[in-house]
Amino acid sequence: MKTARKYMALIAVALFALLAIAVFAAASVPANAETQAEEQAIVMVTDDQTAPAAETAEESADNSVSGKAIAAGVAIGLAALGGAIGMGIAIAKASEGIARQPEATGNIRSSLMLGLVFIETVVIYALIVSILLIFVL
Repeated sequence: MKTARKYMALIAVALFALLAIAVFAAASVPANAETQAEEQAIVMVTDDQTAPAAETAEESADNSVSGKAIAAGVAIGLAALGGAIGMGIAIAKASEGIARQPEATGNIRSSLMLGLVFIETVVIYALIVSILLIFVL
């Protein structure tokens, strides 16, 4: 069980690191889009061409939305992948432990369920972060 706990801890740390990377990636995309929109507004004032500048401002807004969607998709995809791998390892080790010591089935099963709950909460946190990326940032 110590090995399974190490794997679960490593997977949890990796998932939080990946989520942090996704959040920073999504946060940098709107900043670049805003900078491009400001540059295009300056071009609009100096060139007196309102129609092309309005179209490019819409394109930069679309780019920031697509960047958020990509970051959210990467975050939830990696979290689900890591959670699935962690759950698979934990279930395999629990099954192995039950096969070796059938009299400890109750203790192993309760520890397994507690570990699976913790892994699943990390995946749910990833889902919440990806939803926040799409709708709030």
